[in-house]
Amino acid sequence: MGSRKKQMADAIKEGKKQVAFAKLNNCPTSPRKMRLVADLVRGEKVENALNILKFNQKEASGRLEKLLLSAIANWQAKNEDADVESAELFVKEIRVDGGSMLKRLRPAPQGRAHRIRKRSNHVTLVVGANNNTQA
Repeated sequence: MGSRKKQMADAIKEGKKQVAFAKLNNCPTSPRKMRLVADLVRGEKVENALNILKFNQKEASGRLEKLLLSAIANWQAKNEDADVESAELFVKEIRVDGGSMLKRLRPAPQGRAHRIRKRSNHVTLVVGANNNTQA
């Protein structure tokens, strides 16, 4: 490997150390309901985001709180020597995508049937650290 290519690879590796992500797949909540809670914590510091999710009454907030704690643990595993409090972690990106859909039929009047769509979603949460506080 050439020296320039190695330097670039090392720079990319250092950049990836500053971020960690967690994924929640096939969560049985509609994406629209999950996005309402995800929009509350997008761009927030991790401490503020945890408080928002803990005291929010929606069901999706409990699932996102657990996902955020998982992303923090993933960041801690990548940066064993760094301290979580001094790193000033924040929610860099949170994406809610539609997942698979269970289709059911519900009987309707006069011999008809209505389709019931039970939606699910996939959530990807990326946690990043401020570069200026890392040594």
